Amino acid sequence: NQSSPVGFLLLGFSEHPQLEKVLFVVVLCSYLLTLLGNTLILLLSTLDPRLHSPMYFFLSNLSFLDLCFTTTCVPQMLFNLWGPAKTISFLGCSVQLFIFLSLGTTECILLTVMSFDRYVAVCQPLHYATVIHPRLCWKLAAVAWMMGLLQSIVQTPPTLKLPFCPHRQIDDFLCEVPSLIRLSCGDTTFNEIQLAVSSVILVVVPLSLILVSYGAIARAVMRINSTEAWKKALRTCSSHLIVVTLFYSSVIAVYLQPKNPYAQERGKFFGLFYAVGTPTLNPLIYTLRNKEVKRAFWRLLGKDGDSKNT
Repeated sequence: NQSSPVGFLLLGFSEHPQLEKVLFVVVLCSYLLTLLGNTLILLLSTLDPRLHSPMYFFLSNLSFLDLCFTTTCVPQMLFNLWGPAKTISFLGCSVQLFIFLSLGTTECILLTVMSFDRYVAVCQPLHYATVIHPRLCWKLAAVAWMMGLLQSIVQTPPTLKLPFCPHRQIDDFLCEVPSLIRLSCGDTTFNEIQLAVSSVILVVVPLSLILVSYGAIARAVMRINSTEAWKKALRTCSSHLIVVTLFYSSVIAVYLQPKNPYAQERGKFFGLFYAVGTPTLNPLIYTLRNKEVKRAFWRLLGKDGDSKNT
């Protein structure tokens, strides 16, 4: 069994050395923006009383998750992109796999919870405060984080027990379940079935629930023949809908792709966007399209945020 603690080689994009230098700059800048943007949202959500609402409670959870998500993989990725050394220890790979699985699953569930929050806000506005109360918010957030932890506990050990090929070369830039399964020289039927089942439960089902929520929102808005109602619904849901589209499109490309070399190479780029791009764009999407967040930012600077029209 070659899964003994001797480490792995993360090939990443080593076949394109010039691309690696460009990616190093892009990933570093994205990581710095991720740290800045998500930390700012956490500060605003905590310090500004006007943002003490369920929507911003879930958004602060998402920002904290994104901070942990990128910090799990980006430092190792930058190290591998910068120089010829592409190694990662077995322990480092195990920890990265466990945390990455947990946080990725948590984000799937959390985005579903946020879609439910948007559904109640648009379809049952008069009952919003009664339905989405603080206790329920904490319970839903706890469920999301616990589901992520449970997924890692179930999926990580069988993946790490695979009989890995002696070359130990992972054709990816981080330790993920699909890339580790491809590294195995033994029978991976159980692992592939486990991955397929978990992908359906934790990716397809949550995405279906999100689509159902937005279908109900669309029907509710269409019954109201009002341009203002359309604008209000768009302001309420657009940021979350964009984040869902970016996140799930990249996740599906990584975990539900067909088995062929072209899909595998394409999956690496989608995986890079999934790990680095979406955590960078999330705070930008929510701040640039959200007047309340921008007003809270000006108030944090000691200015009258309500008078700003930016």
